[in-house]
Amino acid sequence: MTDPRREPDPVLITDAPMSYEEELAVRKRRYKVMMGMRIPCMILAVVFYQIPWVAVTLLIISIPLPWIAVLIANDRLPRKSEKVNRYRGEHKELEAKEHPVIES
Repeated sequence: MTDPRREPDPVLITDAPMSYEEELAVRKRRYKVMMGMRIPCMILAVVFYQIPWVAVTLLIISIPLPWIAVLIANDRLPRKSEKVNRYRGEHKELEAKEHPVIES
């Protein structure tokens, strides 16, 4: 019979972190999406050349996109917080006892 106080949570294989290749694929996909947004912004700026504030806004949005895409692509995905099961040994608790009070 097992001691119910010492049953650790089972480690599931689905809790395993992504492999480096999977993580790299996700980061490459993010980079491609961000860089893919730059060309439509520039094309739309040309289309809306008659409305200067729209054209300038689209150009201003497209300028920092490569820099942002590189920062996001080079940043690793956040790690999952893990609850680690560690052996803590036997905990001996102090018993609450009545203490005699000495009156003078």
